[in-house]
Amino acid sequence: MYRRPRMAGRGFAIVLSLVLALSFLVSPVAAYTPPHSKPGPAADKLIFKAFNVDIAPAALQKGEMDMYIYSLKTLAAQELAKVQGIKMYQAPATSIGLILNPSPALSGQFNPFSVKAIRYAINQVLDRNYIAQQIYQGSALPMYSHLSSGDYDYRVISSMVYEMNLGYQPEQAKTTVTAEMQKAGCTLVSNKWQYQGKPVELKFIVRTEDERRVVGDTIAAELDKLGFTTRIIYQQFAQAINMVYAQDPALLQWHLYTEGWSKGGADKYDSGLINQMYAPWLGNMPGWQEQGFWQYQNATLDDLGKKVYTGTFASTSQRDDLYRQMTKLAMEEAVRLWVVTAVNNFAAKSTMDGVTQDIAAGPRSLLTLRDAYVPNQSTLTIGNQWVWTERSTWNPVGGFGDVYSSDIWRNMVDPPLYSHPFTGLPAAYRASYTVETAGPSSTLAVPADAFRWDADKGKFATVAGATRATSKVTFDYSKYFQSKWHNGQQIEMADLIYAIYQSFDMVYNKNKSAIEFAAATTTKPVLDTFKGFKILDANRIEVYVDYWHFVPDYIASYAVPASLTTPWEILAAMDNIVFDKRQGAYSDTAAARFNVDWLSTVNKSHALRIRTVLSGFKDAGTVPNLIFDTPQTRVSFSSAPARYQASMDFYDSYSHLAISNGPFKLVRFDSAAQYAELDAFRDPGYPFKPGDKYLGAAQLVDIKNVTSGKLEPGKAAEITVELTGTGTLAVDYSLVDPATSKVLKSGQAQGSGTRFTVALSAADTQNLKQGIYYLYLLGSSDAVSQVTERRVDVDMAGGGVITVPGDNGGNSGGGGGGGISPMLIVIPIALLVGGGLVFMILKGAKTKK
Repeated sequence: MYRRPRMAGRGFAIVLSLVLALSFLVSPVAAYTPPHSKPGPAADKLIFKAFNVDIAPAALQKGEMDMYIYSLKTLAAQELAKVQGIKMYQAPATSIGLILNPSPALSGQFNPFSVKAIRYAINQVLDRNYIAQQIYQGSALPMYSHLSSGDYDYRVISSMVYEMNLGYQPEQAKTTVTAEMQKAGCTLVSNKWQYQGKPVELKFIVRTEDERRVVGDTIAAELDKLGFTTRIIYQQFAQAINMVYAQDPALLQWHLYTEGWSKGGADKYDSGLINQMYAPWLGNMPGWQEQGFWQYQNATLDDLGKKVYTGTFASTSQRDDLYRQMTKLAMEEAVRLWVVTAVNNFAAKSTMDGVTQDIAAGPRSLLTLRDAYVPNQSTLTIGNQWVWTERSTWNPVGGFGDVYSSDIWRNMVDPPLYSHPFTGLPAAYRASYTVETAGPSSTLAVPADAFRWDADKGKFATVAGATRATSKVTFDYSKYFQSKWHNGQQIEMADLIYAIYQSFDMVYNKNKSAIEFAAATTTKPVLDTFKGFKILDANRIEVYVDYWHFVPDYIASYAVPASLTTPWEILAAMDNIVFDKRQGAYSDTAAARFNVDWLSTVNKSHALRIRTVLSGFKDAGTVPNLIFDTPQTRVSFSSAPARYQASMDFYDSYSHLAISNGPFKLVRFDSAAQYAELDAFRDPGYPFKPGDKYLGAAQLVDIKNVTSGKLEPGKAAEITVELTGTGTLAVDYSLVDPATSKVLKSGQAQGSGTRFTVALSAADTQNLKQGIYYLYLLGSSDAVSQVTERRVDVDMAGGGVITVPGDNGGNSGGGGGGGISPMLIVIPIALLVGGGLVFMILKGAKTKK
């Protein structure tokens, strides 16, 4: 997998690891003293401003902002960390990779990436170690799959990844490319490939805002060596996103692109990320499931992905097997390739208090700015690369796909559940729940008066016959219903019911699904598993689903009926614009297909359009009556006229309609000035006050020492591994032959507490030759969704493993980190965005950076 290291001396082994000094991961949790006990956040005001990453360090030192939540460039961060009064927060919060366009070319042209073998060979010209060590100055780790070596599920796929041998092997890549290009009818003329007398050109879109520019240049040089004519197209965020994700791949306006993804929280047992990055059904593979576009298709990936996502497994081991199968097939398909997990450097005033640090996202997470404050200062100014781009679209149905809008929005909305920033497991945030399941082998009866939306009849109807479901989750939304929306109106059961209706009607209403085709197509497999709802009282609702997981909290996370991000009247007005008036669209692809606006509630003209519809609703006395008429009870909508007026008044005051229910309310949004201003929401019924959700920083697992006696073929041996960390610790291992990349033995080390033993029997070693073998170690804990990977070299010529106690040093391009565990960066959009179930499917999804 990795290039063989230079030997330090005969008879010794070399410990290879990469230390990424993340200060917050090892610092003790400081006591938090809230600045006040009022409902809402610690600070009275949040201001978001745009600062280009190159000027951000100077702006911080001048006091122009309190925290910068776009990652600083590595060298600049290293210098800024030396400045008194500045604190650097670090997190493995970005994944960098390539997406390749696999669409066949038109007649007379040739797209090399339509050939799977050529796509796979590109892996072998990605010098990940060089990129991590030189371009990122050691603040990155090589990355080979959608998971980094720090993700908890890396334990499931690690041995397979080692055997795939995806290290830097340019000569092997050239051999493969040459054979495949010749097979396709291409000829090499003056070391450049031609097809029917024309150069084979690769249009390479390279981002310019960060290290990806240099990464792109480095990769382009390797592509040129393979004989391709590479045309680099340097672009910033909005232009690149439009060209790659909003157009038909068959147009071949691009062949490859330097993707960057941000993760907003840890996730212990992944189901969304693997689907988002590999499965065509979820709409994030070339073609994007948009009607009329050429589509990358892979029925096996879709089948495996749906099983993983919808809980179609009977045990942990079966789930893990499905996960391995899907990962291996996707890596072989090589439509997405991975380069590095980059450590992000977030700088702030050292006096800032109340920062909860997610183990994956650091301070760029849900909890941070809710409790953060600077003493004797009521306002926090937060810097970012952008506040708004041409792709920053604020709508709770098909928007918030970029990290910049999400960075603001997460402070305005409370999710019902969230991913705990340390454990990575779903946990209650503003909705509590109880789970009852008969899975994986049995089912529960769904009550006869439970209901589901009937799109053909245009109303909620009781479930048919003797309906059964695998699980039941009872949700209590009382912490929502005790408080108000930012427009001053009470949050009600009607908001929940409308959000459920909106999701189901968009999928099962043939007219609507034809308009928002991609959303409907990608969501239907999930909504099909929802068997019924039952309102129990003013606060509680039961949800029946065909879903099972070995962790019950994941069942609750899957079954969330709606996130309650937006008042029902705003959703109804937007539905009217999208589906009745046809003057806007929820998704970017639908907007492009029908040549209408991609609706954004912070766009003044779009928001005015929504206000106009609300005014029409109020004047005509329009209320979507049937939507609130469930078989059990008519949900009250008597407040409709007051709601319409309150939202119109909100627009008149603030010139936008981004109304939600979280700790901050948006009071000013100026896209031209790259400025957003949020005021604390201090409604007396708001359920949280400063300190209620503060967690500080986690203590992660570290591999402190690896030792052994002599190691010789045909003799039993033991290798001792010492860990530090909280919770119940464990060590997984894989012994790899570097000559063949074959995994010779893998398993879980024996032991408990902090000391573990990898036991090799005489039978295990009898066929080994004298020389160096790789031993990969994965340290983990049940208290954190983080894995620490370390590689040691095992000398079977009578040596052992040599390590320095307490040291994870070295930067020789090994397979893993010492003290930290980089993870892919995923904002759980289902918990932050979305009007209802349609967008719950994006749980675990990453946002484009």
